Amino acid sequence: MLKIGEFSKLSHLTVKALRFYEREGILLPASTDEWTGYRFYETSQLEAAARIRAYRQLELSIDEIRAILAGTDVRQILSEKAKALTEEKNRIDSRLSIINHILEDKEMKYQVTEKQIPEKIIYSSETVLKHYSDIMQWIPSVGEECLKLNPEIKCAEPPYEFCEYPDGEYKETDIRIRHNEAVTTMGRGNGKISFRILPPARVLSIFHKGPYDSIGDAYAYIMKYAEQNNYKPAGLARECYIDGIWNKESPEEWLTEIQLPIE
Repeated sequence: MLKIGEFSKLSHLTVKALRFYEREGILLPASTDEWTGYRFYETSQLEAAARIRAYRQLELSIDEIRAILAGTDVRQILSEKAKALTEEKNRIDSRLSIINHILEDKEMKYQVTEKQIPEKIIYSSETVLKHYSDIMQWIPSVGEECLKLNPEIKCAEPPYEFCEYPDGEYKETDIRIRHNEAVTTMGRGNGKISFRILPPARVLSIFHKGPYDSIGDAYAYIMKYAEQNNYKPAGLARECYIDGIWNKESPEEWLTEIQLPIE
């Protein structure tokens, strides 16, 4: 029989750990002196101590070890642990990839975040504009027309409004654009305005500060970011106009959010 100190040396488990495993019921002393309280172990228990030590080095929980000792298939528990560690590794790899991407951007001009856009009711209108500069005159006219058709309609809170470019390419003129705005209820449409449910979306988000003629830099950045971090686009990019000609005198103060839907 071995005293707890002797067993501790042979098993490479601290006395504190042995007392803990005793309380948890996974490694009990072979006997305890009722007068002194001394705990004694048998050499045959060293094998069990080694297994417990090995399981703890794999970061198995006490409950998982207890389940193994109770007869649960160790392969099943280790398989579940491997799956959890793989998922954790993937999350760590993803964060490292993002950090490295940011560090490669010497100016750190842009910061990409991931957002979840909930399901919304929106009204939409599509047209072809001669120049990009016509956008800010066209959007208010769409809102006015929608309000005439639906006097009681209200914009959603928080507001959500964005434009898409269905052609999927940059064009100097004859730009096809679709305007979308979230509202509280479905309304009545016409040949120009329609209502629909916008399904929830996971998006990458980036903010561009400055005039629209330099927004291509932001698009290039977010697309490169998506590619390098293994995000797969799942729809047209969305332009959300936060600040613009209507409230900022200088184009340098204009703020536009670009959202890229992803799978």
